Amino acid sequence: MAWLVATASTLGALFLGEVMGYTPCLLCWYQRIAMFPLVLVLAAGLFPFDPRVVRYALPLAVAGWLLAAFHLALVAGWIPENIKPCQQGVPCSDVQITWFGFVTIPLLSVIAFSIIAGLLLATRLKGEK
Repeated sequence: MAWLVATASTLGALFLGEVMGYTPCLLCWYQRIAMFPLVLVLAAGLFPFDPRVVRYALPLAVAGWLLAAFHLALVAGWIPENIKPCQQGVPCSDVQITWFGFVTIPLLSVIAFSIIAGLLLATRLKGEK
């Protein structure tokens, strides 16, 4: 399931960037750096199933989640103006897409990384029993 979420997220990011033409901001690029390798790392742990893949995938998922949470806080206005990381190019505080009035790209990223991290932790806990 974690591999499916990572794959769907990667395909979604590529669709938004390459097909829809949205230019990713700096924080979006960093989140992509955490998400894209998860597709390959998690796939390598599937065939054959190896629960030790958690040790490689979980740090990527946690780092991505931290970046996505910071990005979400930046978009929401909870982060002061003087520590905004995107000074050139696309501003990280801009909202390019809003679905259903509240779903933004940073929120989707937080949700995806949360699901992946939760599934990886569940796999780890199951393996310890």
